[in-house]
Amino acid sequence: MRLISLCPSNTELLAYLDMHDHLIAVDNHSDWPSSVCHLPRVGPDLNIDMEKVEAMKPDLVLASLSVPGMERNVQELQKRNIPHIVFAPNSLHDIADDLLRLGETLGQKETAQAVVRRYHSFIEKYRQLSANIKHPARLYWEWWPRPIFTPGKTNWLTEISQLAGATNIFADIEQANVQTNWDEVIKRNPSHICLVWVGVQTKKMNKDAVKNRLDAEKVDAILTERIYLLEESLYCRPSPRLLLGLKKLAALLHPSVFPPYDGIDPLLTK
Repeated sequence: MRLISLCPSNTELLAYLDMHDHLIAVDNHSDWPSSVCHLPRVGPDLNIDMEKVEAMKPDLVLASLSVPGMERNVQELQKRNIPHIVFAPNSLHDIADDLLRLGETLGQKETAQAVVRRYHSFIEKYRQLSANIKHPARLYWEWWPRPIFTPGKTNWLTEISQLAGATNIFADIEQANVQTNWDEVIKRNPSHICLVWVGVQTKKMNKDAVKNRLDAEKVDAILTERIYLLEESLYCRPSPRLLLGLKKLAALLHPSVFPPYDGIDPLLTK
């Protein structure tokens, strides 16, 4: 099959099904697995060159609605009658369903089922470990600094937080993506801050961006130097790689409860 992926999380879904070798092009930001880095690019996920996509005559295009603005891609695919499938996951359960749906579509049903079994097994393992934590960490996730965006209740990072022995301080807001402000963050007073700026490499982020904000000294996480610069690729993309991010976060927050972080993807070890 000739496949095109329009966002990194869809590219990663294909990799877990061992179908990434069928890709003929990807969006500008897909970078895992490394084998896709040499493929032709069709633009950033919010500004896909649909003329280029159409000219490649794909058998199937993997589109997404995980970021506001992506609906334009879907509209163009429909307009041009390009075969496509659309994913719009918010939860860990949604991601598992997407794997199964994609596996069914690509004739990889058994492979998808096997991956999903490992996926649920790993989640259950961490659910049991987190149940032993009497004092969950209070996490503030920052997706973007100006204006501030953070995940709300219906986002996968609220679940990842719980599985890592923590609570998302914005979990009371019934949205996947919340625009807020620094005063509100101070009021909620997180014990830990996780910076995962979308599209920004970890090496280009700086803790001082938070530490130098007005009244920063009122926040417990800043007083105790519990500010983490984390890879947005492990936390901001709705794919099974979130479980690798979970391994890292849990070990950071509660090293006496969770296994040390080894960098090994739990779904790629059988």
